Amino acid sequence: MKKLVKLLIAAAVVSSAASAIAADYQTRIIRFGYGLAEDSNQGHAAKFFAEDLAKRTGGKLKAKGFASASLGNDNQMQNALIGGAQEMTVVSTATLVGIEDSFGIYDLPFVFRNEQEADAILDGSFGKKLIAKLDAKGLVGLVYWENGFRNLTNSKRPIAKMEDMQGVKLRVMQNPVYIDMFNSFGANAIPLAFSELFTALESRTVDGQENPINTIQSSKFYEVQKYLSITKHVYSPWIVLASKKWWDGLSADEKKAIQESAVASRDFERKDSRDSGAKALDVLKLKGMQVTVLTPKELDRMQDAARPAVAKFSANGHAELVKDLQAELAKIRK
Repeated sequence: MKKLVKLLIAAAVVSSAASAIAADYQTRIIRFGYGLAEDSNQGHAAKFFAEDLAKRTGGKLKAKGFASASLGNDNQMQNALIGGAQEMTVVSTATLVGIEDSFGIYDLPFVFRNEQEADAILDGSFGKKLIAKLDAKGLVGLVYWENGFRNLTNSKRPIAKMEDMQGVKLRVMQNPVYIDMFNSFGANAIPLAFSELFTALESRTVDGQENPINTIQSSKFYEVQKYLSITKHVYSPWIVLASKKWWDGLSADEKKAIQESAVASRDFERKDSRDSGAKALDVLKLKGMQVTVLTPKELDRMQDAARPAVAKFSANGHAELVKDLQAELAKIRK
């Protein structure tokens, strides 16, 4: 009898060990949500990430993309990650401000002169310090993707100077820096989730919006907007996030593979975004959008008008952060 009991115990131990090994090597499905359409630079990069990760892990980690805010808008997906109900997302850094207000630094007007400056800041020590702040908030920041330099569209009139923004109901992200900035330009800034934007433009609930050229084209805003003004008022990053609750349950090898695939997707996405930008502008012109390029003098006026928004951000506990960014930019520009 004792021998039978020992055999049963041994069998149970072997079965338990086998189950543990199987669990270590089971396929994990990663829900990767994003706001734009599948056929956008955001969608292209999400697909690249999924394919690269599957290759690195022999199919053991599979990322499934959910486009067009099908899992919720940026704020909803961020909260889903914090709660552990979703594994990964890519969102605008601007929507993180409600969780970690330091990310508002990227929304300050006319900070970067070109994409190369942005890359150096985001991928360097400054960008990494901000990412590290997310850990305490229930999020893991992996890499920054490029959304790009933002420009204005509207359905009322060409905007060639600040005075042309008077009376324009302009949708902005749900972010105090954007609200203050566009109110200082004379527009009526209306915060609204991106997932609600097309309908709001179509119904004339808002007259205009501001986004990078690629997003304007991939979201088909040309169907409901007539005028495009090239302002490049803000360089807007995206950030790839993971749920900390989920991340903490991964093995070291799984974390390494996801991080490496995220870096590869970053490099792919930035190249794809920049290559497609000029083509997107041509498409918008062909679709009938009237394009106005603001003069350097007018952009200087906008920068001056927005200084109170920058001062307000600094005064709200971020003076040292602004100083650090300016110091890093000064090093890059030498």
